[in-house]
Amino acid sequence: MNQAIVIGGSVFFAAALLIGFFPKILNKIGLHPHYQGEIYDLSGKKALLITTSHGTLGKGGKKTGVYASEMTVPYYQFHDAKMQVDLASIAGGEIPIEPLSLRYPVATPEDRRYAKDENFKEKVKHSLKIDEVDFLSYDLIFMAGGWGAAYDLAQSEVLGEKLTQANAAKIILGSVCHGALGFIRAKEVDGEPLVKGKVITAVTDKQVKELKVTGTPMHPETELRKLGANFKSNTAFKDIFANLILVDRNLVTGQNQNAGAATAQTMMQLLEEKEK
Repeated sequence: MNQAIVIGGSVFFAAALLIGFFPKILNKIGLHPHYQGEIYDLSGKKALLITTSHGTLGKGGKKTGVYASEMTVPYYQFHDAKMQVDLASIAGGEIPIEPLSLRYPVATPEDRRYAKDENFKEKVKHSLKIDEVDFLSYDLIFMAGGWGAAYDLAQSEVLGEKLTQANAAKIILGSVCHGALGFIRAKEVDGEPLVKGKVITAVTDKQVKELKVTGTPMHPETELRKLGANFKSNTAFKDIFANLILVDRNLVTGQNQNAGAATAQTMMQLLEEKEK
């Protein structure tokens, strides 16, 4: 009996140990790598974080939305730099969040911080509608991804027009993963597509296929290449473990869910240099 208890206890301890280490193992091989960036003080500056408003895969399909870490990680990077951070979405109101992205083992420390942050949760519940937001009043504009973004970022004429204006004003623009679809309707000052000829990254077609979510209406790599973007990416045995951040003038793009912190940090670095 005692031996059985000891064996059972050992199995339980081993299982608990494995559960505790599993997220760390995923981090080590590339998923949501721990990122130790600079500490910025950007008091008085403003960041706008834009997400999807679409909450299902197709009509009445599985729940989806913004991928949590693509919103929470940059939010806290900007917030901890003492910036005013506003949340906006295509339709305004409550932002749908991909349920799986908030669960073990992929939830990040920032996701867990969000779960206890009533102010942030209120912003998510009552996000601003992009139509009613003055993009020109912000120093940084960041677009998060997630499967929902494939349904409404590139399709939004309002978003395209406002990003066109923000780019003309040389505001620093950033995105990760499917968030880069927000650039599709934006124009350069000469009327050409904003992304044409630009070095840019986003989630790869390979990652979309590997995750078996190919039925969404827009795939970032495909759409950006169509417009003449100089698309670049890194790869891994599975692209969910790859990562890349690129800068082309005032555009900062991150390849996927792993790039949130570094993309936000790079944007803040550009802003600090711009202010000197």
